[in-house]
Amino acid sequence: MEANRVKQILSSSAEIDVVYNGTSVWIDKLHEDEKRATVHLRGTLEERSEVDISELEEM
Repeated sequence: MEANRVKQILSSSAEIDVVYNGTSVWIDKLHEDEKRATVHLRGTLEERSEVDISELEEM
């Protein structure tokens, strides 16, 4: 995924499906380098991870 699309998803009021390693995630924040983002799993777990945005896929 590209940084501009991550920014669009973060500013959107719509629920946009994003997948990381086959798992549905929410994007919490795009980091200043615009190459990494903080995400967390959809659902009850609130564990956050920092990932390369190139590994995020929009469904």
